[in-house]
Amino acid sequence: MPPHRLFKMSFASVYPLYVAKAQKKGRTRDEVDDVIRWLTGYDQQSLQAQIEAKTDFEGFFAQAPQPNPLRDKVTGVICGVRVESIEDPLMREIRILDKLVDELARGRPMEKILRR
Repeated sequence: MPPHRLFKMSFASVYPLYVAKAQKKGRTRDEVDDVIRWLTGYDQQSLQAQIEAKTDFEGFFAQAPQPNPLRDKVTGVICGVRVESIEDPLMREIRILDKLVDELARGRPMEKILRR
């Protein structure tokens, strides 16, 4: 079975959509970046470098310096599918990121989003 087309999609093409979704609800780009950095372990400079390089999702998550061990605590439904039931590891990472941005846009406090 061929890989899902989302895996080859540029992270840079989706990043502005994450930011726009959060900003529509009064959140900031910095908060979106905080969520992404928490999940992946990128610092701000390396995150920006990934965006500028137009790295695809597969490469973005493969190159993540230190994926957060608490990411497994992210549960719930995104795109009609329970995050914790997704078997493909890369798809699960992508959906966890979607879920975190969704929680941010819904006004959830950062402490809870970042599982502190």
